[in-house]
Amino acid sequence: MEKEPITSQGLEKLKKELNELKNIKRPKIVEAIAEARAHGDLKENAEYHAAKEEQAKIESRIIEINDLIARANVIDVTKLEKKNNVIFGSTVYLIDLDNNEKKTYKIVGKDEADMTKNYIYFRSPIGKALIGKNKKDLVAVKTPSGEKNFEIAEIKYI
Repeated sequence: MEKEPITSQGLEKLKKELNELKNIKRPKIVEAIAEARAHGDLKENAEYHAAKEEQAKIESRIIEINDLIARANVIDVTKLEKKNNVIFGSTVYLIDLDNNEKKTYKIVGKDEADMTKNYIYFRSPIGKALIGKNKKDLVAVKTPSGEKNFEIAEIKYI
């Protein structure tokens, strides 16, 4: 069982999702199944089949979250020794050398990755290229749209 790094915020988010699935969504779906079952013939009962499918999704996600929590290696970047290099959990401020645009990324685990929040997976191409680098380092990242070049402007452990 390989440990999976996760930030303390990511672990809290997983615990909240698990609580919601177990205490809110699961009882609702059980109720929906019972109601659909009361309608009679289950062979042609679309409500019943849809509810059973939703139940399977919920139960699958509960198992997945329990596994993630069991394998979690919580890394609280605020409590680590600061060495001024990019590590898991750090927030990296970059300057895109092609267009001088400023970008900010937080290096996180797989379940936390969310490009809409600029949370990137540490094993993604950008994550791999940034890990271990220092402030003012130049970083080249191979992306599907070509090579991107960045300069690390700042690294924060927040």
